[in-house]
Order: sequence, then structure tokens, then C-alpha cells
Amino acid sequence: MQDSTPNRRWTDALNDEDIAFLRRFLLASGSLKEVAQNYDVSYPTVRLRLDRLIQKVQILEDATAGDDHERLMRALAAEGRFDTGTLKSLLKSYRTINGNKPSSP
Repeated sequence: MQDSTPNRRWTDALNDEDIAFLRRFLLASGSLKEVAQNYDVSYPTVRLRLDRLIQKVQILEDATAGDDHERLMRALAAEGRFDTGTLKSLLKSYRTINGNKPSSP
């Protein structure tokens, strides 16, 4: 199956931790319980990690989420690297510098 957007691959934006998590998830046949055991963490912790990764991929694939830099900022916020207030500040500053129209964060 071919990707319809060859110039922007969501897999390119995944870090080593994301790849390792996906690998373990696939090898566990999608069993979050088994992944939790492999990482020696609780099921809710693994579920949160998967939810954040899903959100990150959705943002990276969403062409309406701004340019590449804005999608990256949104993806980092989805990972929990910074909070929504920080995301709003970064987006506002970025748009001011680049003369971009604001959109909702």
C-alpha cells in the first residue's frame, strides 16, 4: 500500500522511544497488558503512552494543523513534553515571527 503523501511521513517524526514502544506493541500482538508487563508499569500507564502516540500521529498527519513546525510543536505537546499554555505561547510566537495567521491550538 502506497502513502498518498510521500513528502511527509509520520514515521520520520517518531523518536527512538516511539519506535521501541511500537515494536513492543506489535510483538505483543497489540496486547497492552503484555506491553505493561514488558515495561514493568501499570496498564493505565501503557494506555496513556499509546493514546499520546496516537494523538501525535494524528497531528502529524493532519494537513490543517499548520506547517511542519506547528505540527511538530503540537506533536511534542501531545507527548506531554509541555502543557497547552506553553503550546499556545510557542504557536503565537512562531506565527508572529513568520507572519502566519493564527489558528486554534
